Amino acid sequence: MTILASVQATSADSARAELSKRSIPHMILSTGDASSLTAPPSVDDGTACADGRFRVKGNAIVTGGTGTLGFAACNALLEHGLNGLAMFDVNATQDSAQLRQLKERFPERNIACLHVDVTNEAAVQVAVHAAAELLGSIDHLLCFSGIVGCVDALDMSAAHWRRIIDVNTTGSFICAQACARKMKAQGSGGSIVFTASISAHRVNYPQPQAAYNVSKAALITLKNCLAAEWARYGIRTNSVSPGYMDTILNEGPGIAEARDIWAARNPTGRIGMPDELTGAVVMLSAASSTYINGTDVVVDGGAIAF
Repeated sequence: MTILASVQATSADSARAELSKRSIPHMILSTGDASSLTAPPSVDDGTACADGRFRVKGNAIVTGGTGTLGFAACNALLEHGLNGLAMFDVNATQDSAQLRQLKERFPERNIACLHVDVTNEAAVQVAVHAAAELLGSIDHLLCFSGIVGCVDALDMSAAHWRRIIDVNTTGSFICAQACARKMKAQGSGGSIVFTASISAHRVNYPQPQAAYNVSKAALITLKNCLAAEWARYGIRTNSVSPGYMDTILNEGPGIAEARDIWAARNPTGRIGMPDELTGAVVMLSAASSTYINGTDVVVDGGAIAF
């Protein structure tokens, strides 16, 4: 054995020995007793009333809030009692019109829009702090920011792959982490809802979009992990998985054939309307949903039944 090989072997043995000494952190689960943030709600808090069961309390950040699905969710949350709203969006072309619509419809609510790139960790932290200062607290986070790309896997560049994962998965985590830190500091818990997809549950047809599918499947697992880790802080983490929805991403003559295929493979016989997602969004954010944690709600007309 050469001297170099001997040194390498000794180094490898040392590394293995160090591994055997390591310890790993253990997540801490809530006790669920009266002193914890996961205690059962009191029966007289108003949530048992017919008009209060789906009441949404407090303030929310909605990423991608000026997009079709995000904007529908913002309207629904405000309709069900949300007090304050901060929309995060990188698309400046829609912000003023969408913000004006919401303020005209809900003049008594505190509503703002902040330009934020969800992949920029520092920018997200600044924006979450600004939203908390403006609204008074952060009680809900709903992540609708996302991009899609249909590329054959043999032709896909690493840059395309990284961009999809960065926005859809990493961006959601960055926002969730920043909001969870704020919720923990507030000591009042909160709700986080990721937007996954039926693409997280199966391979799409006819379009090839491996990066997008993986990015959404990752959100399902991320949701599970955070639901387990953050429950002790009173933070519930869930997700919705929309099917094909009637948004700008699915418009145009270039994908007409694909739309026909999506509808034909769906028991409901069509793609969904944005407002058809809002029931699940409101339910997951509602004051009566304190025992819903780590759940994914599929809203797809039955498409993944096949």
